[in-house]
Amino acid sequence: MIRFTPLLLAGALGLGGCGGEDAAAERGWVASRDTLGDTVVVRTVSGSIWGAPARLEERLSIGVADGAEELMLGNIRALALGPDGTIHVLEGTPTLKQFSPSGGYLRTIGRLGSGPGEYRRPDGGLAVLSDGRIVVRDPGNGRMATFSSDGTPLATWRISSTFNTSRKLYRDSADNLYTLVLIEPADDPADWKLGVQRYAPDGTPGDSIAAPHWTWDRAIIKAQREGSTSVSDVPFSPEAHWSFSPLGYMVGGLSTAYRIDVFRPDGTLRIERDAAPVPVASDEASDLRREATEEMRSAYPGWTWNGPDVPATKPPFREVFVGEDGRIWIVVSKPGIKDPSVVAGSSEAGRPVAAAWSEPVAFDVFEPDGRYLGEVTTPAGFLVSPEPTFRGDTVWATAEDADGVRYVKRYEVARDSLAAR
Repeated sequence: MIRFTPLLLAGALGLGGCGGEDAAAERGWVASRDTLGDTVVVRTVSGSIWGAPARLEERLSIGVADGAEELMLGNIRALALGPDGTIHVLEGTPTLKQFSPSGGYLRTIGRLGSGPGEYRRPDGGLAVLSDGRIVVRDPGNGRMATFSSDGTPLATWRISSTFNTSRKLYRDSADNLYTLVLIEPADDPADWKLGVQRYAPDGTPGDSIAAPHWTWDRAIIKAQREGSTSVSDVPFSPEAHWSFSPLGYMVGGLSTAYRIDVFRPDGTLRIERDAAPVPVASDEASDLRREATEEMRSAYPGWTWNGPDVPATKPPFREVFVGEDGRIWIVVSKPGIKDPSVVAGSSEAGRPVAAAWSEPVAFDVFEPDGRYLGEVTTPAGFLVSPEPTFRGDTVWATAEDADGVRYVKRYEVARDSLAAR
């Protein structure tokens, strides 16, 4: 059992010392700290360091609905920020565009193909090293292509995994890169054991690190016919989420509870927080069930629901991201919002089923040592796919307007004067 003793933690105190109460509160953040084996548990009881919810405010927008081709953005696969603030946008066409810190178009880097300076099927893997070199993961050519900061083609590095993934190409503070690999195959792709393989800054392959693994009974729906199987998770059922920190370790959790494990070399830090359950509205559950049914029937005509019901409450968190400074950004569940113009389960021929429900994106933000900074809300249209880039209080992310036009925007965390003191 974990002993639960409330305490107030000062910013200068850190979390490496002994548990107990400290007279200097950190702006009203109340937490408990205890040790379970080699795991240090930091549980937020109430309050936050910022003192009140913060918000992301737009500071810059890249992209146009109509105009010059180099400024129009399509299906954005990945974002990466250079050390000087240049922003790199990889589109699905595929096209890699580079923009200045002020949003001006600089150049298009590389082109379609298999020769030097070319890529055939790049996925979500894009990174910029501290010397400005740009690295594009290209499963279509079985390699990573590198470019100088001005787009000049450089070396290519062979990779063993050639499956496409939306996972980013992780980079640590020493410029090592980590790309998703399959460590242990299984008959069902959902049971694959995944991890990351390290590449040195010169492209030399290193060891592989297994992703965190949690065991739970997945709530799934399944369809089969000869030579084909499709499996999907029941909406709002628990899932495992993990990421890789630039500080050199895995971070993740199973969303059955608000519990995030930080797998540091010196032992695990566990971040916990009390979070009020977010209910699933009855019409939200029924609409999502219809959408999932229609999606299955598009490939398996006549399919009927064969999984458990949609849960009555949502998981406490939906995704885990880590910023360049090691801050942990947790996407938390929020009440759903229905688009009255969309009929659940409806779609045009050849198009995906339209989504009738959406959730506003909000984050809980923690320092790498478990201190809870606070909640951050986002403007309408903010997207978490592709993965945003977090650098301190600055966030680069993809956004979509009411007409479905995509942009890349720079946001800053804004706090009122009371929370900022």
